[in-house]
Amino acid sequence: MLKTLLIIPAYNEEESLKTTIDSLRKTVSQVDLLIVNDGSRDGTVRVCRENRYPFLDLSTNLGLAGAFQAGMKYAYRHGYDCAIQFDADGQHLPEYIEPLAKAVETYDIVIGSRFLGSKKPMSMRMVGSTLIQLAIRLTTGEKLTDPTSGMRAFNARMIEQMAHGLNFGPEPDTVSYLIKRADAKVVEVPVEMGERAAGESYLNPWSSAMYMLRMAISILFIQFFRKRIGGGAK
Repeated sequence: MLKTLLIIPAYNEEESLKTTIDSLRKTVSQVDLLIVNDGSRDGTVRVCRENRYPFLDLSTNLGLAGAFQAGMKYAYRHGYDCAIQFDADGQHLPEYIEPLAKAVETYDIVIGSRFLGSKKPMSMRMVGSTLIQLAIRLTTGEKLTDPTSGMRAFNARMIEQMAHGLNFGPEPDTVSYLIKRADAKVVEVPVEMGERAAGESYLNPWSSAMYMLRMAISILFIQFFRKRIGGGAK
């Protein structure tokens, strides 16, 4: 495998973190991991210290985008060829790490899709996901079945882009921007996901709905403005 780093943003994941890391280490041994404690109010840092997990300790809560970008800066400075976003709550399954890392040998961005070859379930969240899917198709021509999947892998070129870009979090609008402005090649690989074991999600129902709307607006409108003032990704 490529030199791979799992970036694990953690916000109040004291109850689930050890189970997640134990499962990871039993399944994959040839990848490094970095926990990014995103200003947790619980014992997440204590769990990291007691178990000697490598971690960054952010003094304030930056949200998923800020926490992940901190991990990408670490990946860039330490010369990783592949960085994979991985949840601390047990929803992402470690058996899919190797297929994602393998695909990064050919593609710039790899998304673990729950819906390749299957229909999305009916829910307000999936309606929002479909809206984002259509926005990406309209602006880039790419057909992604699961644009809001949180299991994503990035190659060294994307690591550099996201480490240095302004507010380049692991979000659908960033993926859309990189496809359009950095000629990123994107592919999806099939994955399944588990249930959250414990801990606190970044998104509640209201913030989830606002997230979907914000992503769609960003993809459809803000990216064009960003293109004009930014002159493209550097």
